[in-house]
Order: sequence, then structure tokens, then C-alpha cells
Amino acid sequence: MEDPLQLKENGNECFQKEDYDKAIEYYTKAIQLTKDKKVIAVLYRNRAASHLKKENYVPAASDASRAIDVDASDIKALYRRSQALEKLGKLDQAFKDVQRCATMEPKNKTFQETLRRLNHDIQDKLKIQFSTDSRVERMFEVLLDEDIDKERKEKAANNLIVLSREDAGAERIFQNNGLNLLMQLIETKKPEMMISAIRTLSGMCSRHKSRAIAVLHFVGLDKICSLMALDNEEIALAVSSLFQTILDNFEGVDSKEHRGKDEALVLDTSKDVKMIITHLLEMLTHKHVSGHGRDQALNLLIRNVPRKDLGIKDNTKSLDTIDIGLKKILKVGGQIPELPNCLPLTENTCLTASILLNNLYNDLRGDEERATFRKICEGYITSKFDPHNMEKNLHAIQCVSALLQGPFDVGNSILALQGVMEMMVALCGSEREIDQLVAIEAIIHAASKASRANFIISNGITLLKDIYKKSTIEKIKIRALVGLCKLGSAGGTDYGLRQFSEGSTEKLAKQCRKWLCNQNIDIRTRKWAIEGMAYLTLDADVKDDFVEDEPAMQAMFELSKSADKTILYAVASILVNCTNSYDVKEKIPELVELAKLSKQHVPEDHPKDKKDFVMLRIKRLIKVGVVSALAVMLKADSAILTDQTKELMARVFLALVEDVRDRGKIVAQGGGKTLLPLAIHGTDIGKTKASHALAKIAAVADPEIAFPGERVQERFVAEGNDRLKLLVLLCGEDDVKVQRAAAGAVAMLTASRKELCHKMTRVTAQWLEILQRLCIHDNMEVQHRGLVIAFNLMEADVEIAKKLIESELLEVLTVIGKLENNVKNQDIINIARECLVKAMDYSLIKPTSQSGI
Repeated sequence: MEDPLQLKENGNECFQKEDYDKAIEYYTKAIQLTKDKKVIAVLYRNRAASHLKKENYVPAASDASRAIDVDASDIKALYRRSQALEKLGKLDQAFKDVQRCATMEPKNKTFQETLRRLNHDIQDKLKIQFSTDSRVERMFEVLLDEDIDKERKEKAANNLIVLSREDAGAERIFQNNGLNLLMQLIETKKPEMMISAIRTLSGMCSRHKSRAIAVLHFVGLDKICSLMALDNEEIALAVSSLFQTILDNFEGVDSKEHRGKDEALVLDTSKDVKMIITHLLEMLTHKHVSGHGRDQALNLLIRNVPRKDLGIKDNTKSLDTIDIGLKKILKVGGQIPELPNCLPLTENTCLTASILLNNLYNDLRGDEERATFRKICEGYITSKFDPHNMEKNLHAIQCVSALLQGPFDVGNSILALQGVMEMMVALCGSEREIDQLVAIEAIIHAASKASRANFIISNGITLLKDIYKKSTIEKIKIRALVGLCKLGSAGGTDYGLRQFSEGSTEKLAKQCRKWLCNQNIDIRTRKWAIEGMAYLTLDADVKDDFVEDEPAMQAMFELSKSADKTILYAVASILVNCTNSYDVKEKIPELVELAKLSKQHVPEDHPKDKKDFVMLRIKRLIKVGVVSALAVMLKADSAILTDQTKELMARVFLALVEDVRDRGKIVAQGGGKTLLPLAIHGTDIGKTKASHALAKIAAVADPEIAFPGERVQERFVAEGNDRLKLLVLLCGEDDVKVQRAAAGAVAMLTASRKELCHKMTRVTAQWLEILQRLCIHDNMEVQHRGLVIAFNLMEADVEIAKKLIESELLEVLTVIGKLENNVKNQDIINIARECLVKAMDYSLIKPTSQSGI
């Protein structure tokens, strides 16, 4: 059996060696093995000292208290507890402990100094609390006084919001009857007062779980939902933000460490989360919920139900939502604004419902779960088919459209059900406007698969042509045109697979551009012209004509800034088509010849899809303001701005920065700042494309100019992001242009901040290998950037320099440093020599070594 006293001595030795984890381990074993109270008290006191060194203040205070319980006059334990309590913000208790220490040793200068400091801190804290209490009280007095002018009230409301975002301010509002007073502001029914109160509640909940729970239960879920249901977009957004703040806290985003009694309190919020989701689902089909409220309920479900990381096994929230809410979501997706019983909607509601359906379906883990999803959808839609009730039939077809825009596989399986496609084509021939509207839209969405397009071409294309030619109703005519556009683009970019005769697509596109530029047509109808162009611009003749039509381009950009966000994907698709930034499969000549011999179809490239034509289109787009338009599109606070749309935008940006001469214009129009979020959020492909574009901009522009208003270096220094890692990995790419750009960015960053030099060595295990590859690169620009990075790292820290000199890099530096001076690569020779001189300064190599310097 181990000796407790020996364990204590072992712990003391480890403490002296600053191995505090090991010391804690020895003290803990000794405490478990001894029964001598005095020895136990000393062990607790010592363990408290170890916890203090590790900045673990809660266990430090607890251990010191246990030592004091044995001996109330243990001056070391009292002082250690005082230190821990001070760090925990419990200044009053810390002051009492050190006061007892000073009473026992009145001449101890450390105790006297600590007393003075704590007394000063306590007075400051009291002043702040008093000041905050007074400010809170005055603000509520101003806000609730009917006789005070509007300007003073707005100022008080803004001050209250700002105060609520500080932890001390939020706590004072909470402690000073703030929730009751905020509810009084809400009950005034004045929108500006209501918004201020809701934003203040959101600030109070921010990063503080217990306050978030208190606010949720005090205000009540029904009340919060009723506020979000109001027909006021700003109020709906404010309540949505409050809901999101609460849910973020429930997922663990809580800045406050709960200690003492709080530590023992288990804040179980799983039931609250489930109730919030249930209430949001109930809002979807409630007829008294506004369109804005319904949009925000959908957005909250999209953000909080499907898993953000599919590596997490638990998808219970999605399964529960499908179980109790899938039919409700389908009902929203199947709404038709033109029908009298339609729920209140915005332009974005139905598409947002489709996105939620898609995200839920993608969150399912296996065939069984997906089969259940499809079964519910099929059952819901087939139950709506009724030969005696045309409104129900229309709702069913609209639901199919919603699924085709969301989980396409589910929508496609429903199209295969007997009679569904036939009904869609039959409705096109109806004399009723609404029947034609719904049917044509469904056909447009159904024609995404070649097999479906062929079915419609053979069964309904004549019908669509007749509708387009004969209809005098703009809504019908434009949709029929888009249907024809989509069917005409079924061959994609393959010049040899065009569905229509030569010149037909150009005629359709010309008509689309006319609709697009017609200011007398309502926005909802004009957006369909953009949908048509999204298909037709797969044709090189069409995209070439489109970029030359400045009024049409400007009209598209203006529409992309409107409240109707359903247009974002179509606009991004057009820009991808015009810049040819879609993926193109490489043609292997041997396989092409083999295909020709076997009489198989070989994809043909359009002459206007060659690089010269593409670059001319890109320059035209930059000239007419495409960068500014993309910046506005990216600011859309809507689930409709999907990761797929962001990927398209990233592809466009990468194409725009291809020519180094255009990068200055792109930076001037805000392209650098717009690219940053695209490089951080979205699909893996999208983030990579945006990072490539960023690297290219960074290679030729000062970061402070390229990314105005951004603390660029701080963003790279901050922990918890992969910005620097992305750049380092891009330095290892095979594409020389990307390497040159990324290495230039890393060279600038490592020159600006030592922290970034240290961080570079931690972001990836491949950093040294990548750096060595840069330093021996065939391209002199890349090689120079690599050597600059090496010098920056060596200058930043002797330990990093030691790693570099102990690697194969020393040999590289030596070989380059010994080269004869010459104009062509003198910069490279000079920087290699500077690296070797720095190594000598650190005494890592000797002047007489093989360096020859």
C-alpha cells in the first residue's frame, strides 16, 4: 500500500517542477489513503495551490475551504481561498478572507496591499452597479412616460438595448423588475417600443442560459409566438432573433460559468427546445400568422432542427419534426396565393418551405427513414386528388412543385405515380387561369430530369407553345415561356444535344429580356424571365447576347435586390453560365476517338465557349457592376440564400479574378470583403473556390485595401477558424497560380504578426513539407514567397527557427545562399542568405559551417 506522506512529498516535488497535473494526482491519492485530519487539511491546501496555478478557481476555493474547516486559522488556506474567490468575482468574500489573514499577520505587506486593492475594486463595482441601476430606472421612466417626446424615447430605447448586451447591464435590468417593465413596453402596441423591448430581451438572453430560461418562461411561448405572428416584418425578425438567441443558449453557447450553488443546478432545456419546435410547427398552418411570421418560423426550423454536422448520430429532432410536422410543411409548400383560402404568405414562403423539406430529408440516416418520409408525402398528396374538388387537386400539384424544388428524389418518385404527369399536362389545357399557372410551374420544376423533359416534350410542348402564342394573360404567357426555355436547355452545354432548331433559344432569350426590362410588369411575373434565362444561358450564343444587353443586366441586378429572394439561385446560375465557371469534364482524346468509332454521342463545345469569348464576357460583367450585385445578394438574411447558391457565387468570383488586371476593380467594388464569408460558410467546394479567389486578390493587393473595414490580421489570428489553414494548404496545391497567390498571402500575414507565425506551425502537420516545396519551386515567384515565409518564421521565434534548421530546409538555404550573385534571381539569393544569417544569430549554425556565409 502506498504511503500518504510519501505521496505528499511526491506532489510537492511535482509542484516545484511546475507539473501541476501530476501534483494534483499525488495529493488526491494521498487524501484518499490518509485518515489524519491535519494531514488531510495540508493536502487540500496544497492541492488548492496547484489548482490556482492551473487557473481552476472553483476547485481551488473548494479545497481551501476544506482545509479551513479543519483549521480556521490556516493562514495559507485563507489566502489561497481569497485569491480564488477574487478571480471568481466574489470580491466581498475574498476581502473577508484576506482581512482575517491581515488580522493574524498585521505586518504582512502582501496582505495589506491585497486589502487595499480589493477595497478599491469593491468600491468601483458598487459605483458601477449604482450607476447601472440608475440608468435602467431612468430609461424605463422615459419609455413609459406618455408626455416625453419621441426622440428622447428612441434614444432611451437604444441605450437600453446596448445596456442589455453587457452582462452587468443585463443582470441589473433583470434584477430591477426589468421583465415586467419590458412587457409593459410590448403592451403599448407601438411598433418601435415593441421592437426595442424584444431586442432588449434578446440582449439579456445572450450567452446566459439561466436568464434565457427565465425570459422564455416569464414571457411565455404563446406570447412570443403571437408577437412573431404579427404582420410587421421588423417585429417578426426581432422575435426570430430572440428565439435564436434562446436556442443558441440551450445548445450550450453560455459565457457564464455557473459556480457554487449554480454549479449544482442542472439546467435541462431539452423539453423547452422540443416545445419551441412544436410551437413553430403549429404556427406554420395557423391562419392568423402573417407571411413574415410564417417565414421566420420556417427559417428557425431550418437553422435549428436538421443537424449542422452529419457526423453527429442523433437526428431525433428531424425525426420528431417529420412525425408531427411534415404534413404542416407540405401544406405551406402547397399554398396558392391566387386562391381565396390561401394562408398569408410572402414571396419567399413556399420556397423556404421547400428548403426545409430538403434539409429534413437530407438529415435522414438510412433507406428506412427516407421511405417513411416519401410515404407520408405520397399519402398527403394522393389524399388531395379529388375529381369533385379542383382546389384540392391544385393544392396537390403545388405540393409536388414544392417537393421538386426541395427533396427532388421524393418529388420525382411522386411524378412516377399513375396519373400525376397526365394531370399536370391536362391542367395546362384548362380554361381557368389558376389551373394553367399551377400546372405550368409544376412542369417547369418536373423537367429537371432528361426523362421527364422528354415526356413533356412529346406530350406537352405543343400545348405550351399554344399557350405562349395565344394567351393574353402575362402571368400565363411568361410561365409558358419559361417552360419552353427549360425544355430547350435540356441538352445543357452540349452543342450537339439542343432540343430546338437553330436560333430558337436565341428567340426565347430575346423575349425573356424584353419581359425582364418591362417596368410595367409586376416583380413576381418579371422574376420568371430570370428563371428562363437561367436555363437559356447554357447556350453560348444566348449568354454572349445577354452580357451585351446592359439594360437587361441592370434589370436583373435590381430584381436581385428586391424583397423576393426566390430569385437568388437563378441570378447566380446565370452568372455561372455567363462566366463558364461550372465544372467541365476533361476530354481524353483517346476516349473521344473510341466513342466516335463506336458511334456514341460525343459532347460538343460551342465556339463561343472558348476562353477568349469567356474573358470578354467577364470584363463586361465587371463593367456593369456584377460585384456590387453579388455583395447585395450575399447580405440576404434568409434560408433561401442556401449553401448551393453561395457556391455558385464563389465560382463566379473565382472566374472574375482570373485576370490580374481586373482584381483592382473587383477590390474597389467591395469584392474582397464579400469573399470573406463565402470562404468561411457554405459547401466545401464553395469555400475552396472562394479561398482561391481570396488568395489571388491577396497576392496583388494590400489586405487593408482589399478587405476594407475588416481587421484582417485579427480574423486570421482568432482561434476556432480555418482561414490560415486554408491558405497554407492552398500553398501545397499543384496549380502554380493558386500557389503563388496563397504563398503571397501567407508571406504578408506572417510578416505582420508573430502570432500568425506560431499559428502556421499548428494548423496542419504538413506545414513544413509545404514550406520546403515552396522553397525549391521551379517558379521563381513562388520560390521567393516561400523563402520570405521561412525568414518570417525564423525571425518570429528561435524554436521555430530551430525546427527549420533541423529539417532539410537548411540544405536548400545553403545551396541557394552559395549561388553567385545575378540579376535574375538576386532577391531569392538574398533572402536565403538572410535566413542563414538569422540562424547564425541564434547560434543554430556556425559561420564556419557549410553555409559559406
